[in-house]
Amino acid sequence: MRIGFGFGTQGMRAEDRFDAVVDDLERLGFDSLWLSERVTGTAPDPLAGLAYAAGRTRKLKLGTSVLVVPGRNPVVLAKELASIDRLSRGRLLPAFGLGVADRAEQQAFGVAREERAAWFDEAVPLIRRLWTEDDVHHDGPRFKLEGVTVRPRPAQEPPEIWLGGIAPSELRRVGRLGEGWLPSFCSPDDAARARPLVEETAAAHSRMIDPGHFGALVAYARDGVPDRLVQLVARRRPGVDPTDLVPVGLPALRRQLERFVAVGFTKFVVVPAFEPEDWTAELEALAAALLDLQD
Repeated sequence: MRIGFGFGTQGMRAEDRFDAVVDDLERLGFDSLWLSERVTGTAPDPLAGLAYAAGRTRKLKLGTSVLVVPGRNPVVLAKELASIDRLSRGRLLPAFGLGVADRAEQQAFGVAREERAAWFDEAVPLIRRLWTEDDVHHDGPRFKLEGVTVRPRPAQEPPEIWLGGIAPSELRRVGRLGEGWLPSFCSPDDAARARPLVEETAAAHSRMIDPGHFGALVAYARDGVPDRLVQLVARRRPGVDPTDLVPVGLPALRRQLERFVAVGFTKFVVVPAFEPEDWTAELEALAAALLDLQD
């Protein structure tokens, strides 16, 4: 079992504290730091932020939750990610996604909503080939390559790609293209019900997802679920009590993780749904409440 920490798409208002947060995560023994992508939002760019974090740490793994692929050149992205993995000595945890269905974000990436899935499905296998093969040739509807080689190679051979989502189409995509599944805003029961579709799809494509590569991103609150997350849950999961998905208080967060473990999930990213007044105190409290669960 491993527990990482993420900022979510809100990022942090006290950007000058980012270095201290990174240092605290390493000092306290968290497994990983995860940065989300929202080009038109306040969160820092995940690749820039993780490169900065890599230079301050020696053990902390570096995850994207998630990095948007549609709109990106897969050769350039493969190079950027390979460089971070090589320079960090194999600590990259790439998690990819299609991007939020938001007009401003789609304008930023220049990809129509209905084109995102096809772009993703072509780009992700191509990125994996660029990490592992020399002289890559590819003739697809969006990308055409003749003898392209990406150097340096990633330190991992290659990095394992994680995907999120809980809709049936997203679960099937995990089975076809991913090495791990990291959904958000789902309960342990939701995750347990959805997992078989991931595994069945993987088997149908002669693949297997490592049993240790099932996890969840879990937002938590301290004094009640913020209105913005109440509204988000209402849109995504009508009729679901927000506290079923966003535990309130550290004891409730621990119980939620234990429930995930009971149904076979072992990788977690915890995300505060608020801006702590004292980041060091919050991380120390989180570590005391959760990190004894790590093995």
